[in-house]
Amino acid sequence: MTDTPSASSLIIGGAASSPRAPLPTLPPLALYIHIPWCVRKCPYCDFNSHTASPVLPEQEYVDALLADLDQDLHAVYGRQINSIFFGGGTPSLFSAEALGRLLKGVEQRIPFAHDIEITLEANPGTFEQEKFVAYRKLGINRLSIGIQSFQQQKLEALGRIHNGDEAVRAAGMARQAGFDNFNLDLMHGLPDQSLDDALSDLRQAIELKPTHISWYQLTLEPNTVFWNQPPVLPEDDTLWDIQEAGQALLAAHGYAQYEVSAYAQPGRPARHNLNYWSFGDFIGIGAGAHGKLSHPDGRIVRTWKTRLPKDYLNPAKSFQAGEKALSNDEMPFEFLMNALRLTAGVESHLYPERTGLPLESLAEHRREAEQSGLMQVEPSRLAATERGQLFLNDLLQKFLS
Repeated sequence: MTDTPSASSLIIGGAASSPRAPLPTLPPLALYIHIPWCVRKCPYCDFNSHTASPVLPEQEYVDALLADLDQDLHAVYGRQINSIFFGGGTPSLFSAEALGRLLKGVEQRIPFAHDIEITLEANPGTFEQEKFVAYRKLGINRLSIGIQSFQQQKLEALGRIHNGDEAVRAAGMARQAGFDNFNLDLMHGLPDQSLDDALSDLRQAIELKPTHISWYQLTLEPNTVFWNQPPVLPEDDTLWDIQEAGQALLAAHGYAQYEVSAYAQPGRPARHNLNYWSFGDFIGIGAGAHGKLSHPDGRIVRTWKTRLPKDYLNPAKSFQAGEKALSNDEMPFEFLMNALRLTAGVESHLYPERTGLPLESLAEHRREAEQSGLMQVEPSRLAATERGQLFLNDLLQKFLS
């Protein structure tokens, strides 16, 4: 674990960097809760997920989550939580009783905003009508359903445990359970996928009338089965055609793109994710969870928790695996890595408000990005151009010290 500096200036490479101002106000606070178990690990998945045993240690894990949260409370005293996200893994494997005890324990420790958004990730294969009615009664008010595809051949190639009919029924069951706000997760660029295949999936998703669609391209990530045994993916020209036609189809049906892979009906973007992209704060609890917390003196600290569930549940081991205070030199990349994912970017004043550094510290790299056509020439906003969105990694490289 690294030590965090207590002064408002940091030592970098042996020399003091420019002073970081105290933050005028702390950013909104969210909570991420990681449930690490799945029925089966998908071959493309690089998240911290593990195949579940027949009986999950629900009680022990909830106890650990609350103890983990207790250790973070000193850093968020006096603040309230604006959103909660249960991610995984497959959080819907947990019973309503377990999640209810957890939510009650969290609220006893940190006040909830009156309009808090609470999202639960779920897979169609774990949908049970009775369970989801109970989730809704707990105050969980948003679902994110992992569909990926409605086509059996594609689902089998992705190692998914549900079929297309179950995916369709899941959306209906969510609505019947009282969820008027839910996301469908859909992938494109799947093995042997054609343009027609991809648009068929999108049309089916749109027909189910979710308030939000996450539509993103399959990528081969290290430490996955697909990385070691790569499937045959569509050619680049086909991927480009899918991207263009899919975005046009979503826009025609009222789904506005507000982030690289996120499309929402008016007023329905994911507030939890918007907090990430606008460099808000979040506590991360659970095996492998990450957090980011700002302090009034200007320090911004990233944390990460023990990854393996057996270690996380071991009382002899620490929940926290490490922490790192962001240096001034790292701040431009860290901030823009998030903010520039938003299609509209963020207002320029957010940079000094959230980092404690003057906007002028971006000037040189920003000018270079604008001259390259990757960043919009707009003093009041920090935003990528359409070309910058397509080549986001190249744009971000310009802000690496």
